[in-house]
Amino acid sequence: MTHWLPAAILSLLSFGFWGLFTKFAILHVDSKSALIFQTAGVLLVGLFILGMMNFKPASDLKGIGFGLLTGIAYGLGCLFYFIAADKGKITTVVTLTALYPLVTILLSYFLLREAVSAKQCLGIALALFSIYLLSS
Repeated sequence: MTHWLPAAILSLLSFGFWGLFTKFAILHVDSKSALIFQTAGVLLVGLFILGMMNFKPASDLKGIGFGLLTGIAYGLGCLFYFIAADKGKITTVVTLTALYPLVTILLSYFLLREAVSAKQCLGIALALFSIYLLSS
C-alpha cells in the first residue's frame, strides 16, 4: 500500500463528516457564526499538533507566508461554503465544491508547469460536465 493512501482515506472521511456537520451547524446558527466555531475547532487541532512538535514549528519565511495564504484561502472558501450550504441543498453544494481540484490542476499547469495527460483532460471534461448536470 502506498504511504499516502491511509492519510488520504482519513482525509476523505474527515471531509465527508465536515460537509454533513456544516449543515447541522447552520440549522442552529447563522453561516458566519458556524465559520467562527469551525475556526475554533481548527485551532484546537493546530494547538494539538503544535504540542506534538514541542511548540517548535518550522520557521522558513516562504513556508510561513504560503501557510498563511493557505489558511486565508481555506477560511474564505469555508465562508462561501457555509453561505452556499445555508441557501442550498447540502448534497448539491458539497458535490459542486468538491470539484475544487480543477482549480488546483489549472493553476498547477500554468504556474508550476505540471503536465496534464489526455486521461486527466478527460477527467476534467467529465468534472465540468458534472457541474452542468448538478446545476440543472
